[in-house]
Amino acid sequence: MPSSSRRIDAHHHLWKYDAQEFAWITDEMAAIRRDFQGENLRIAMRTANVDAAIAVQARQSIEETEWLLDCAKKTPEIAGVVGWLPLAAENFPVLLSNLANTRLVGLRHIAQAEPDGFLDAPEFNRGITHLTASGLAYDLLIYERQLPEAIRFVDRHSQQRFVLDHAAKPRIAAGELEPWASNLRELALRPNVFCKLSGMVTEANWSVWNLDTLRPYLDVCAEAFGASRLLAGSDWPVCLLATSYAQWWQTLDAYFAAFSMEEQQKIFSENAAGFYGIHTAR
Repeated sequence: MPSSSRRIDAHHHLWKYDAQEFAWITDEMAAIRRDFQGENLRIAMRTANVDAAIAVQARQSIEETEWLLDCAKKTPEIAGVVGWLPLAAENFPVLLSNLANTRLVGLRHIAQAEPDGFLDAPEFNRGITHLTASGLAYDLLIYERQLPEAIRFVDRHSQQRFVLDHAAKPRIAAGELEPWASNLRELALRPNVFCKLSGMVTEANWSVWNLDTLRPYLDVCAEAFGASRLLAGSDWPVCLLATSYAQWWQTLDAYFAAFSMEEQQKIFSENAAGFYGIHTAR
């Protein structure tokens, strides 16, 4: 993309590293066992001419959500926060109302870590109904095997805006396209579902991937969702396990170079702005 074009990173994280709270960061991920805060984000964004970003929860705590919102106050580049609240709790509507008039633009639950059937639970679906009424978005974090469950889930909430994080984590390192591709195409038939092109590089072999490795998976996403429902994101700092921040954006630039300028603008900025409503959240 031309350097004058606006870019929004639709998916990144911030954290103060604590071994107990971030137990999911295993020994092979030791490179990201440190703090990643607003100033670190600013430095990374400058390497790729990224103008704004969406901070996404990494821990399931109200305290982290409040901390991310505070980070957004102090870091102008953070245009919105996708936080966590206990969607299944009876007092969820009250907790949500407590965060009105902040940069909260959506919620996420780490459903990939939950047992099969989690997205079918009545209490969780009740929470999504309240979320829909609030106008906020929902980030769907699942593994590819959970796509059929996610389709059922989305079908219960046709008025809710959903975005699929990391394209549902296809098995890129194993070189498998199916059944991920078929299930992704089925999910994409729902017009209220968008897809983030983030987190894919860490589903590949971290040391030997290249654009050709990712191309079959990017092709499926582009075909299924089209330029109007794709969001470019980094999954920084997790992406650092396999790539630099700048290299990831260069990879996306190379893949979308053949797309029209209008399509590129949608994928790299306009879709994220519209999906999260960050023009009103800021």
